[in-house]
Amino acid sequence: MKAIVCGAGQVGVGIARALAREGNAVTVVDWSTELIDNVVTDLDVRGVVGHASHPDVLEKAGAAEADLLVAVTYSDEVNMIACQVGHSLFSTPMRIARVRAQEYLDPAWGDLFSTGNLPVDVVISPELEVGRAILQRVETPGAFSTAVFAGGRVQLLGLRLEETSPVAGSTTEQVMELFPDLRLAVVGVQRERTLFIPKLKDPLLPGDDVYVVTESAQVRRLLDIFGRSAEQIRRVVVVGAGNIGVYVARALERAGGVKVRLIEADKARAEHAAERLKRTVVLHGDGLNARMLREAGVANAELVICVTNDDKVNMLSGVMAKREGAERALSLINDRTFEGMREPLGIDVLIDPRATTVSTILQHIRRGRITGLQTLGGGEAEALEGIALSTSPLVGKTLDELELPDGVALGAVVRGDKVILPCDEGRIRENDRVLLFCNKALVPKVEHLFRVSLEYF
Repeated sequence: MKAIVCGAGQVGVGIARALAREGNAVTVVDWSTELIDNVVTDLDVRGVVGHASHPDVLEKAGAAEADLLVAVTYSDEVNMIACQVGHSLFSTPMRIARVRAQEYLDPAWGDLFSTGNLPVDVVISPELEVGRAILQRVETPGAFSTAVFAGGRVQLLGLRLEETSPVAGSTTEQVMELFPDLRLAVVGVQRERTLFIPKLKDPLLPGDDVYVVTESAQVRRLLDIFGRSAEQIRRVVVVGAGNIGVYVARALERAGGVKVRLIEADKARAEHAAERLKRTVVLHGDGLNARMLREAGVANAELVICVTNDDKVNMLSGVMAKREGAERALSLINDRTFEGMREPLGIDVLIDPRATTVSTILQHIRRGRITGLQTLGGGEAEALEGIALSTSPLVGKTLDELELPDGVALGAVVRGDKVILPCDEGRIRENDRVLLFCNKALVPKVEHLFRVSLEYF
């Protein structure tokens, strides 16, 4: 596949890296010579310097031969016009644009992004994607990572195994023997920066980050057994009233049963948030001020969500909030070099908007019938949900007969409302949803399992 990625920022580089790893011909466009030099040096891609929406620049990038155009520059307008130019002048088949301004996404203008108007096939809003990811963490407070598949029937949880965990030192096989009514699949373990797929007899050790698949109805019990249960969240403090902070506060308002207080340092932004929110108490102040945190009630909060536009503020606010008595802290970071500070600082969850956005975009450009995707383990692995068509080599085989490549694990098979886990007996049928977990390098092999052959048509 030939792809053009407009924008050499963090998201653009992340997408270019993922596509190039899989053998695609990738061209990155950016107006910054320095950024293009960096991306060409670091990745096996071609670079073009220029404005991504200019026809001559897109022509130079090969838009006429490209199968895909992904526009993720810092300007919504440039992204949208790049898609328009790609469609109108070069007939680029698939066009994806990142759009941050929520005004463009208002349901009242639902026809804006269509072939007859602005020809954008997929619109990605980082704020909405990150907001949804945060809300998933709110629903499963004991997990550092969570992803929902098969329309909410199946969840994949990332759980840190502590010394005090009831299952610390046990193998997956022993866990299943001790709790026969708990249906689960341990699909991945990250131990000392190495991510691998464990066998049934491999012990789960304290300090491991364990990736577990289970039915959504059993998530609470799973958290209890792994020693990661947490009280239901009733009080939340949000630091930062940007698009993400306001989106999360509004969603918690609609859910009901949660008291939300929001802190914002910018007076105008705080006033704007107060106008948009109905039941949230908005406070004008500094999230790094201990007195302000106390006024917001962090001492009684089950969760503090730090989502300003400054990584350092987010991390330090989380640390201070926990020192003041907050049970858990979630911080937004854009700089991945801070990831190693999560555990030393005592921050429970770090949300990387780039990884969230890249996962969403990759879901739309994966070949075959991929219907769900989540990047995990700092980008070292992926969980992919796909539909098993009649031509798939998976169809007709029992779970025991599956010959998956080394480095690929079966998470679940979903047929209607029925969830089949690897511990069950069953046979994969046509149109089943199949969830697979794999190391990043094996994504092309997983895609092949879902790919449509010519005979299908």
